Amino acid sequence: MRILYFAWVRQKVGRAEEEVAPPPEVTTVAALVDWLAAQSPGHADAFANRRTIRCAVNQEFATPDQAVAAGDEIAFFPPVTGG
Repeated sequence: MRILYFAWVRQKVGRAEEEVAPPPEVTTVAALVDWLAAQSPGHADAFANRRTIRCAVNQEFATPDQAVAAGDEIAFFPPVTGG
């Protein structure tokens, strides 16, 4: 699974991307966030307030209950505003 981090999420995690192999019970975005938050203090900080972070699975906006699987590309980023 390829994880991409953008903007302040990238700054807190300390990298722009990483390849991960979460355990089999990680089957949703919410479970992935829980698992990632336990990986390092930077990850914990990035995911501390889950309401301030957005996600895309394979370049499509995703909700916390969206399924994830090996081989997916998951992106985490702050909310975006237009103008």
